[in-house]
Amino acid sequence: MIYWGGNPAECHPRHFTKYSLTQKGKFTPNGRKDRTMVLVDIRETPSGKAADVFLQVRPGKDFEVITALRALVKNQPIHPEAIADTGLTLEQLNDLVKMMKEARFGVIFFGMGLSMTRGKHMNSAAILMLAAEMNAFTKFVAMPMRGHGNVTGADVVLRYTTGYPFGVNLCRGYPRFNPGEFSTVDLLVRGDIDACLVLGADPGATMPQPAIDHLAKVPTIVLDPKVTHTSRLARVHITTAVTGVSAGGTAYRMDEIPLPLRPALKSPYPTDEDVVRRIKEAVKRRPAWLPMSKETVIV
Repeated sequence: MIYWGGNPAECHPRHFTKYSLTQKGKFTPNGRKDRTMVLVDIRETPSGKAADVFLQVRPGKDFEVITALRALVKNQPIHPEAIADTGLTLEQLNDLVKMMKEARFGVIFFGMGLSMTRGKHMNSAAILMLAAEMNAFTKFVAMPMRGHGNVTGADVVLRYTTGYPFGVNLCRGYPRFNPGEFSTVDLLVRGDIDACLVLGADPGATMPQPAIDHLAKVPTIVLDPKVTHTSRLARVHITTAVTGVSAGGTAYRMDEIPLPLRPALKSPYPTDEDVVRRIKEAVKRRPAWLPMSKETVIV
């Protein structure tokens, strides 16, 4: 297993023990002894203590390393000078490819260190292509290490309703997918939006400062059970019931396994679904917006 651009020891503390590294399975009865772990990152983190191999990549050079690995997987020649500025040697990459091909079942867990740095969605696409190409030799998969709860659920719902997992634009009445253009961070940084509805997220605590600054300038509505960084800069904060505690629904694990949530306590606050439904009904009652022509005169 390869962890790329993530630090599960601190960010996903139960991942090693419950899901990936030390768990015993049908084909890995000895647990940790039957597995090899590789950590790829720009610096050694606490996760490095659990790794068999640590590969330190220079910041912003992930795409070059992945491209080199894809070439080596296909037995294409690479000159050492071509990867000299990545922080890794050709010998290290060859050893990694050898380990990947000898694995009975390989997995690449990639985090925000890969998907939110230089290259962004191109890095993610490259790592997914690497995993796909490895299936010519052995079984291999790639899986993102999500940050906040039920982010996978949002991707799953968007995927089966629009055909795309994220970065979807519906302004033309049909879904258009283009990460880097329609992603939330990019829209905010460019200042393309003039209103924002935040549901089940706290972008004011995680996004870059230019995005947060624009969020504070436009009318922002937040639906959240508690006060957050985003709700402090929002114009409207609607307190809602806590999902999974006072509101039912479905949450998705990072491996896309759905988990039904049954509320255990009652709440005086409405659920997120109730609020969104009431907003939708109120919008329907308003007259349709029509652009004014040059001949229109307002009296």
